[in-house]
Amino acid sequence: MTITETDRIEMADSDRSELDELFEPLYEIVPEGFKAEVVEGAIHMSPQRDTHWMIIRIVLSQLEARFGLRSKIMSDVRLDLPGRLNGFCPDLFKLSDEAEKDGRNRWRYQDVEFVCEVISQGTARNDYGAKRDAYAEGEVPVYLLVDPYTGKCHLFTVPKDGEYRAERTLDFGEPVDLTDTVLGLTLNTDMFPRD
Repeated sequence: MTITETDRIEMADSDRSELDELFEPLYEIVPEGFKAEVVEGAIHMSPQRDTHWMIIRIVLSQLEARFGLRSKIMSDVRLDLPGRLNGFCPDLFKLSDEAEKDGRNRWRYQDVEFVCEVISQGTARNDYGAKRDAYAEGEVPVYLLVDPYTGKCHLFTVPKDGEYRAERTLDFGEPVDLTDTVLGLTLNTDMFPRD
């Protein structure tokens, strides 16, 4: 059996259409204060908590201090990733300065330089598993997973062949050194709250 470029494009278009169909009703039915995303074809909703938002805000403020208020930093915005029916809404992600939306008016995962996800109890398995794998497959250079339940940050870098080759675990309060990545900064975590 021969697979041609056209077949892959048609399959990708089919996946995008299915994702669109899954997301469309979510815009109307997801209750205020909840976030919904599609991970491997399954819809997951999680409540937004104070602790969750405080961590996102702390990371966001450091990114904005380094890259400016006009930088392309998004929160809870749909981002389609490699794999079957993966439409995530990362807690926070930074795009390259040159990033532009695609023909469907969506950001491209190929332009993402950094993703930060804050663990929710009900969706932690996704963050540590399927989502990490999709970010690695999409060659997102830096994936930071923040776990307010354990007080730890898990840093994944050097994506290659669908997996992250470097992983580091740090306690809240320890700086997250990203100076050797595309971000070129160190994130301070000493103000991260715990759940």
